[in-house]
Amino acid sequence: MVSKQVKGLLLWGSLVVVGWLLALFWVPPDQSQGEVYRILYLHVPVSFAAFFSAGVLCWHSIQALIKPNVGALLSQRAAVEVGLVFTILTLATGSIWGKPTWGVWWTWDARVTTTLILAVLFASYLIFYDAIPSELGRMKTCSILGIVIAADIPIIYKSVNWWRTLHQPQTIIRSGGASMSSEMLYLLIYCAITMLVFGFWLIRQRRHTLILSKQLEEQQLSQFS
Repeated sequence: MVSKQVKGLLLWGSLVVVGWLLALFWVPPDQSQGEVYRILYLHVPVSFAAFFSAGVLCWHSIQALIKPNVGALLSQRAAVEVGLVFTILTLATGSIWGKPTWGVWWTWDARVTTTLILAVLFASYLIFYDAIPSELGRMKTCSILGIVIAADIPIIYKSVNWWRTLHQPQTIIRSGGASMSSEMLYLLIYCAITMLVFGFWLIRQRRHTLILSKQLEEQQLSQFS
């Protein structure tokens, strides 16, 4: 019998793949970038999923600071792990896109640099989480760091407006409307929504796994006490 987790993975994974197939074979090439722009339909959705994970982290960080509880801390960790994966994918796909567009795999562009900082902060959270033995101390430290991580998101988003940068300006949410054709825009919205829901599902599944691991650890400790 197929478990709910496998069914969910097949469902959301299939919807994500459908978007990629449409990006490869349905929408026309871009007038200026040609075929290479198609990675947009992976790069932008995974970046949005990384931002969403930071938002979930911030929400549970505030909860843990107001009313400390283990559930909020485990939700934080789940969001950080998923967010780190999506941030790495954002940097990787951006590099693949940047090579034919800018001529280099990496440049210390404002948006690229602030996104790298996001990845470092996510990784730092996991280091602090494992390094602090006290659960209360871990909760306070990690919750404060979680809010700091979320504060990097608006900086990343507005970096193309605040600093001189190689990165292309905002193309969707901007004054004057989107600079994309309707079919390109609708497909990008579809890919973004499916990736966001997929990211939310991953966070929930990882949180469930962390809860089960903690319960198993507590049972093992009680047997030897």
